[in-house]
Amino acid sequence: MNWLNKMNKLKLFSYPLIIIGVSLILLGARWMLVSEPWMLDEVANVERLQMSFSELFEPEINSTLPGYLRQIYRFFGFWVIIIGLFLSLFSTPKMLVNKSVGKKVLFILGIMLIIGAILGYSLIPSSHFIYLIWIKIIIYVISIYGYFGVHYDKKN
Repeated sequence: MNWLNKMNKLKLFSYPLIIIGVSLILLGARWMLVSEPWMLDEVANVERLQMSFSELFEPEINSTLPGYLRQIYRFFGFWVIIIGLFLSLFSTPKMLVNKSVGKKVLFILGIMLIIGAILGYSLIPSSHFIYLIWIKIIIYVISIYGYFGVHYDKKN
């Protein structure tokens, strides 16, 4: 029965991290596949630029800007997918049995979420991505609870 209890706690540790990883893969794919990825967060981008996209993309001023932004967003999406893949693959229950791997995954993800929240609030406070960061932080806290349940439970 102790082994089953430990396995359930391990899933409580592992599955939230996998959910965050898969969500990163989906977000990255979205930035890579959408024809105008800057429009995914139009309100925050217009607020940050202090001008509309029609002004910004006037042909006589910035005819090459849409292509450049598309390229930047594609690379950004690619890296978000890679981070999501790493997180998903290193968060399986078999990988997280190792205490040091779990601790490192939690540390890196925590830093990523905290800095992401700080940058989000300071650079694009009206973005809907702020809500996604908070959802991920809540899921992350669930994973931390699972980590302590697996690795510091005196009964197991």
